[in-house]
Amino acid sequence: MNTSDPVPKTALVTGASSGIGLELTRLFARDGYRLVLVARNRAALRELADELNSRFDTEVRVMPKDLSHPSTPAELYQELQEAEIAVDVLVNNAGFGGSGPFLQTDWSVEAEMIQVNIVAVVQLSKLFLPQIVARSGRLLNVGSVAGFLPGPYTAIYYASKAFVLHFTEALAEELSGTCVTVTCLCPGPVLTNFQKRAHGGGSSRANERLYMDVREVARLGYEGMKQGQRIVIPGWKNRLLTNVLRAVPRNTVTKMVGRTYAARKSNQ
Repeated sequence: MNTSDPVPKTALVTGASSGIGLELTRLFARDGYRLVLVARNRAALRELADELNSRFDTEVRVMPKDLSHPSTPAELYQELQEAEIAVDVLVNNAGFGGSGPFLQTDWSVEAEMIQVNIVAVVQLSKLFLPQIVARSGRLLNVGSVAGFLPGPYTAIYYASKAFVLHFTEALAEELSGTCVTVTCLCPGPVLTNFQKRAHGGGSSRANERLYMDVREVARLGYEGMKQGQRIVIPGWKNRLLTNVLRAVPRNTVTKMVGRTYAARKSNQ
């Protein structure tokens, strides 16, 4: 990178080692951002950093961190402060799901899910938003179409994404008088390692036909963020679903989601 160039903007991406997060890092690197990459998998982060350096000649800082630990967001912020790295764009992408009857699921796993999907999102936003506002930057939270409806047998995950959606919309309104934009990317099914973890190892071939390409989802989210959209729902079927849900009684929606889960489990 030419040292005579102006200092590039910095994007911090959590969950950067795979899936949507990985594809977002490539888009930021393409556009000349410095990158701070956060994920648990140190080896995958190093491999990604090498790729980005090779393809885009961009500066990459790798920070192997586990956001399921309550102390991690503050540690991450403090380390960047000490390195004198200010963040222009924060991407809260890290998250995971799980399924099963609530009476049978493991609380320790659900506590980690709440920590990663909700608490870390709020705490990182709280810590970094002051400098993002000062630098007229952006905040991108990765939610899900699941945030628009209740989720029997995936109750904690669906509820966590509803939180992310509403949290994002509220922040976007609060910051509407500034130059900062706040966006929630709400994809439907995307075939990644996330899906395998959330649904116990896979999905049916029929369901896979509903999945969107992860690169296209990331591109649409990235472009929506740059345009200042508050909510980005990739795919016309997913947008149609969220519109139809408004007209259907909540009890009916809840029963439909529960039946869909049961049908998927029987096909695995």
